Amino acid sequence: MWRTWSARLPLCLLAAASLVVACGSSSTTSSTASGTQPASATPARPGVERYGYRIVQSHPHDPTAFTQGLALADGQLYEGTGLNGQSSIRRVDLRSGAVLQQATLDSRYFGEGIAVVGDRIVQLTYQTQVGFVYDRKTFTRQREFTYPGEGWGLTYDGTRLIMSDGSDTLRFWHPETLKEIGRQRVRDGDVAVNQINELEYVDGVLYANIWQQDRIARIDPGTGVVTGWIDCSGLLTPSERARGTDVLNGIAHDPSTGHLLITGKLWPWIFEIELVRKP
Repeated sequence: MWRTWSARLPLCLLAAASLVVACGSSSTTSSTASGTQPASATPARPGVERYGYRIVQSHPHDPTAFTQGLALADGQLYEGTGLNGQSSIRRVDLRSGAVLQQATLDSRYFGEGIAVVGDRIVQLTYQTQVGFVYDRKTFTRQREFTYPGEGWGLTYDGTRLIMSDGSDTLRFWHPETLKEIGRQRVRDGDVAVNQINELEYVDGVLYANIWQQDRIARIDPGTGVVTGWIDCSGLLTPSERARGTDVLNGIAHDPSTGHLLITGKLWPWIFEIELVRKP
């Protein structure tokens, strides 16, 4: 789905910022605190599982990072950031938030989602229809590739890359050729789920940020059916929201704990959470 340039700039710079619903206060504002989610009324159709969260730990995050992708592999946390002149891929220390390694993009590129595929990192760009492949260890750029349309989110299911473009459609790519091999539209009942953003694949389930929403969709990638929603409201305090933070974006899974790591664009924290099933 085509988006104007201004549509992806920080919400704090847009007049549309007033349309973003402020989140409720969270009990967690330090790197050692834990808490539970405030009450919320996220709508869901009958039969769709609803989840809240419990914060296990809050890890420091670079508040200047316009997060577009997050991935954890072999205990290493990787992040892709956006904005022209600020886009990069990074290896980040989860405990301290320190950037341990970084490769920057030319200012003409607006970085988007990333995925770890073996010893490589694949990165999308927004509207330039160009992606990059890096050596995971050295961050040396190995190749460029092209694709039609916009690039938003990216993840790897062990067999295929799964890519989002801001519409209701997932694209499947061959991990070596990086050519499209299929598509799947996403539905919540009879309703198309548009503006699918950052992605994370975990044990047959695709987790997806929805742009400008404080919730994450759980999707069956084989059918495109939404099987659940995770209500992420209340992670940031009102004062943190007021400091120029942008939307929820960034999901990674830690297989050693089963926890999810979630953050947002210009957020000061990466939240380590466990899901809590709602009645």
